[in-house]
Amino acid sequence: MTEVLRLPVLPLVDDVLLPGMVLPVSLDAEAQAAVDAAQSSAGSRLLAVPRLDGVYSAFGVVATLQQVGRLPSGDPAAIVRATGRVRIGTGIPGAGAALWVEATTVADSPTTSRTAELATEYKKLVISVLQSRGNWQTIDSVQRMTNPGALADLAGYAPYLDARQKLELLETADIDIRLERLVEWVRAQIADMQVSEKIQNDVREGLEKSQREFLLRQQLAAIRKELGADGDGGSDHRARAEAADLPEKVREAVFREIDRLEATSEQSPEGAWIRTWLDTVLELPWNVRTPDNDDVRTARAVLDADHYGLGDVKDRMIEHLAVRARRAQRGLQAVGGRGSGAVLALVGPPGVGKTSLGESVARALGRKFVRVSLGGVRDEAEIRGHRRTYVGALPGRIVRAVREAGSMNPVVLLDEIDKVGSDYRGDPAAALLEVLDPEQNHTFRDHYLDLDLDLSDVLFLATANVVDTIPQALLDRMEFVQLDGYTEDEKVAIARGHLLPREMERAALSTGDVLIQDDALHAVAAEHTREAGVRQLDRALARILRKAAATLATDPSVAPLQVTAADLRSYLGRARFTPDTAERTAVPGVATGLAVTGTGGDVLFIEVTAVDGEPGLIVTGQLGDVMKESAQIALSYVRGHTEQLGVDAAVLNQRLHLHVPAGAVPKDGPSAGVTMVTALASLASGRAVRADVGMTGEVTLSGRVLPIGGVKQKLLAADRAGLTTVFLPARNEADLDDVPAEVRARLTIHLVGDVAGLVSAALAPATDGSSAVGVAA
Repeated sequence: MTEVLRLPVLPLVDDVLLPGMVLPVSLDAEAQAAVDAAQSSAGSRLLAVPRLDGVYSAFGVVATLQQVGRLPSGDPAAIVRATGRVRIGTGIPGAGAALWVEATTVADSPTTSRTAELATEYKKLVISVLQSRGNWQTIDSVQRMTNPGALADLAGYAPYLDARQKLELLETADIDIRLERLVEWVRAQIADMQVSEKIQNDVREGLEKSQREFLLRQQLAAIRKELGADGDGGSDHRARAEAADLPEKVREAVFREIDRLEATSEQSPEGAWIRTWLDTVLELPWNVRTPDNDDVRTARAVLDADHYGLGDVKDRMIEHLAVRARRAQRGLQAVGGRGSGAVLALVGPPGVGKTSLGESVARALGRKFVRVSLGGVRDEAEIRGHRRTYVGALPGRIVRAVREAGSMNPVVLLDEIDKVGSDYRGDPAAALLEVLDPEQNHTFRDHYLDLDLDLSDVLFLATANVVDTIPQALLDRMEFVQLDGYTEDEKVAIARGHLLPREMERAALSTGDVLIQDDALHAVAAEHTREAGVRQLDRALARILRKAAATLATDPSVAPLQVTAADLRSYLGRARFTPDTAERTAVPGVATGLAVTGTGGDVLFIEVTAVDGEPGLIVTGQLGDVMKESAQIALSYVRGHTEQLGVDAAVLNQRLHLHVPAGAVPKDGPSAGVTMVTALASLASGRAVRADVGMTGEVTLSGRVLPIGGVKQKLLAADRAGLTTVFLPARNEADLDDVPAEVRARLTIHLVGDVAGLVSAALAPATDGSSAVGVAA
């Protein structure tokens, strides 16, 4: 049965009082007014109403003042006992300054069998919580309680319930619902307690283990000190490992080895092996990376400042850098550690700037640069390292390069990758397959480290002179950037802008001491050197400046010393390279071909003559099988087309000797086919080949001219040799776009599809009295 009460309000700020609870309350001015009103006009009764976040609840409790006094701190306080729930109504006038309201009592719901079950379950859970805390007196009180409603309201004392949960209990008159909520909350509390207890036990066990290990290590150090043993027993490595920023798996392996080291006798050689391994692992920059320079304009400026020309190469490098910068700006990180860029291979003859271009790329990116020379490497362990079981084992060159760079994203130049060999110790090229594969190198495993090393952020650049000696599987993992060499004008520009200032600095000279004219530079490039690169040119300039320095030391008054083309003989001696094509092709049977070698493009002379003996063909000049077959094809074609070519068949039925000069140099390939046909036709017709003509192309038995490679290098060689007319296969027309415009302007290029037309245009007109019959005789 409900009852209407008119009592002053005691606000409970951020607190809740449930029926049956006795609670001390601090009294502020508002609460003091409510207590005064209760004592004077309400029979020491008042309404204790929760006020959470400044908002009064719609429910409260009827509370009786048990005692009013002061706390030990001197602040006023009162002890109140809650007796029953009420629903707060409207405000009414009352005595004093307190807030008076009208409230209606709220009775608990009737109990059922379900109520008894819930009360029993809740009582067990509460006793379990109290037992874990050792509160035995409270356990006895809980066990004696038989009223389910009072048992539920006892939760007001629970410290693990917050004010909102207690308010929900206050506002719920149904005992079953209150008990269900409490069972759910107490079960969650027990689960939290179990987890917390497990964590505390683990922490306590860990601390005990650490303390025990510390004491044991201190005792071990004292024992070693008494025994006079050397070494730190692993304590130094342990301190370094704890301070190092290591990946989790690496950290586990390091501490495992440190534990082995501490348990190893000082006299055991294994201790030295473990220390060496730990030093190597701790010196690696596992999580160190240098920030990339994403400014493409700055990168291009760096490349242009370091190298003249090479526009195609620079464009490819800038494209690569632009893609990396764009991915970084958009946060497109590689999935699974896989890198995004291809491995670039710089292929070209010596002296064109492959290695220095790698250094420029590193400067443009703002990365560390490391060069790994692979020339002559034959042991697979040089790449992947030696296993730790071997005496003197070391990590491979890749790991040592990363350690030397001091970061996980350097530019690593694999120099002379085409000169890697193989023998009974393994194939280093096969070991490089994993290093250069972006799909695999994020988990590269060196035999010595036996740990996964992430190489996906390393920018690998490889250099090679030729690609013929690189295994196909390795070729497939690299993207080629061809460096074909420089024209004479480019060499002069490089000499003026790069080589000459460097050599003058080395010789301690200035422009006030020596002036080298442009005609002298052109003469040095054309007559004293003949190469695709500029190394010989650099040496020639150094020699000129050394002689100039000697002259100035003898007679300083001659400064500034002028060096012109006419003065070169006194500095460099006679010209080493002069046009000799006209002299060598002055007789029938000699034709000028174009070839590609490891040092760039070059001219190749094919000589044919008739000798006494059985009909047949002799070939000399260290020719490979393919080139020998080309000679046989050329002879068969000319014999089968004597009338079309206008040659004497009798000459071709003699014993013929075909020779390619520079016999000490091995030669092979099919591109000399048209040159052999022309040389044979020249011999059989008695007409010399034009001195200004060079040619290249593979020939078939039907006379078709097939495409060949190395067009740019061959045309640069023709230009250097003074040729003005070049015959190329018609299907190589697209390759002319790669040839510098100034070279194309100086050359007359004929694209041919049939060798008969080439022979007709390449042979000089017949002179009076000369004929094929006369030659045959």
